[in-house]
Amino acid sequence: MSSKRDVHGSVRYQNDGRVVIVTGACSGIGWAIAAAFRKSGAEVLAVDVNESQVHELPDGVRFHQSDVGREEECEAAVQTAVEEWGGVDVLVNNAAIQPPDSYLPMDQYPSDMWQRMVAVNLSGYAFMAKYVLAVMRRQHAGVVINIASAQGHRTARGVPAYGPIKSANLMQARQWGVEYARQGIRVLSVSPGAIATPLVTSTADSQGGEAQLANRHPLGRIGQPREVANAVLWLSSRDASFVTATDLEVDGGLGAFAAFADPYAID
Repeated sequence: MSSKRDVHGSVRYQNDGRVVIVTGACSGIGWAIAAAFRKSGAEVLAVDVNESQVHELPDGVRFHQSDVGREEECEAAVQTAVEEWGGVDVLVNNAAIQPPDSYLPMDQYPSDMWQRMVAVNLSGYAFMAKYVLAVMRRQHAGVVINIASAQGHRTARGVPAYGPIKSANLMQARQWGVEYARQGIRVLSVSPGAIATPLVTSTADSQGGEAQLANRHPLGRIGQPREVANAVLWLSSRDASFVTATDLEVDGGLGAFAAFADPYAID
């Protein structure tokens, strides 16, 4: 296991025998979620378009290469889990892109970038859910969790695609949660603030630097991937059995901070 990975902290929830699919699982938040589920006993299918970091996946996690922006590849990923383990108990829709060069106003936004953002960050969630929900309906049980974003609740300059799409991820969870509640399926979303991932590190300079980004959060720091993973484990557990069609903000208090306050001066 790579020493660069943050896997500290106890695992309270046991997932022995559960089958979990995590998209975008080869780095960042997805890696931490896959590692937490595997550590707690689950069979985990890591779905990612990037093969280069497969060697860093936790022991026992199975890799499936898939571009979630393509429906047929989402179907194949779900079928792999069903063939290997007989079903799917938890889907975590995490795969998303926010390239550093995507921070542009709408009138300057390239059409191909728009299409790719929608394909991965919105349609990818829908395609994965489409095939997983069909399996979960047959089981009359299951949990789907969309990793959304603080940017889905409030916006900023330069995110005309990412922000609205993350807002749509919230509504996907609400609508699916209502739609499938009577089938024994819970659907939720998690909205992280700034989390210490390669994506955040690569874009921090465009947002005033990492220190200033941390200061926007009332806790005075950015979060760790394991903190999002712990929230996902709780939401997928029996302890959260009466929680569905809603969102959990794991954002260091960012969502409660007044927009008219100075975002760089939290004392």
